[in-house]
Amino acid sequence: MAKLKLIDIAANLTDGMFKGIYNGKQYHVSDIAEVLKRAWEAGVERIIVTGGSLKESKEALAIAETDGRLFCTVGVHPTRCKEFEESGNPEHYFQELVSLAKEGVQRGKVVAIGECGLDYDRLQFCPADVQKQYFEKQFELADALRLPMFLHMRAAGKDFCDIIEQNRHRFISGVAHSFTGCAEDRDQLLKFDNLFIGINGCSLKTVENLQVLAGIPLERMMIETDAPYCEIRSTHAGARYIKSMWSSKKKEKYDPGCTVKNRNEPCFVRQVLEVVAGQRGIEDVGILAKTLYANTCRVFFPHDLDTMAGVVLGDDCNI
Repeated sequence: MAKLKLIDIAANLTDGMFKGIYNGKQYHVSDIAEVLKRAWEAGVERIIVTGGSLKESKEALAIAETDGRLFCTVGVHPTRCKEFEESGNPEHYFQELVSLAKEGVQRGKVVAIGECGLDYDRLQFCPADVQKQYFEKQFELADALRLPMFLHMRAAGKDFCDIIEQNRHRFISGVAHSFTGCAEDRDQLLKFDNLFIGINGCSLKTVENLQVLAGIPLERMMIETDAPYCEIRSTHAGARYIKSMWSSKKKEKYDPGCTVKNRNEPCFVRQVLEVVAGQRGIEDVGILAKTLYANTCRVFFPHDLDTMAGVVLGDDCNI
């Protein structure tokens, strides 16, 4: 496996699947150590662990503190924004987020506010008006701490972009992760010069997805897994470009030396890179990897841009 330098900007390592729990049933022991070992061997140099609620953000920070290559976000996912009001004291809930984010920044672990945004595909979990209210609220965090935004947009393009426009002065940069929108959604996002677009397996399912992907400038793209979700399956349009493979077994026959069938994990970010390269006709995946690595550092690790060995900003990186 050729040596590459990769960053997975989105891994839900707090998810029960990494503790061996699927749909409430225990199938195997916690295996985060094995998952991370495969990631490091695949060339993943950093992973951002996603926080989607106050509780989850605390767990994400705890995980991030176990390894120097792990970082995290702090924020509330749109489908969980009812937690602000269900807490009985929305302002206190928000101030706890503020305290946690400050603590994480001081420890060098919190690199973004999120996952926050709008999700109109799952309004059964949280109505649109509540989502919008607390999406806007979280810009206060980004503004106060001068952190980028880690964003979620599902079937809410117009409202999402309207809120971004109204608050663009309150955040320095960000990424709309796990992008699955249409060409119009893509073009609306690209109008914000401080926004990048995150690509994972969910972005690469159909021929239409790949056509939309073709219109994203490489200098505005990042890659991710969104593990344990959004894996690239053999039936997906982008699967034909995959070159890197791992042995897998069903969760019922768990083997620590294998990936779990249908459970995504950070090592598979390499496959996302390969699909992007294949779809764009890029033969040297190393050049593409450098570009995407530099994009990610520019947003989440700006202090490392000039010091990271192997990351060269220049024409060969399409920057």
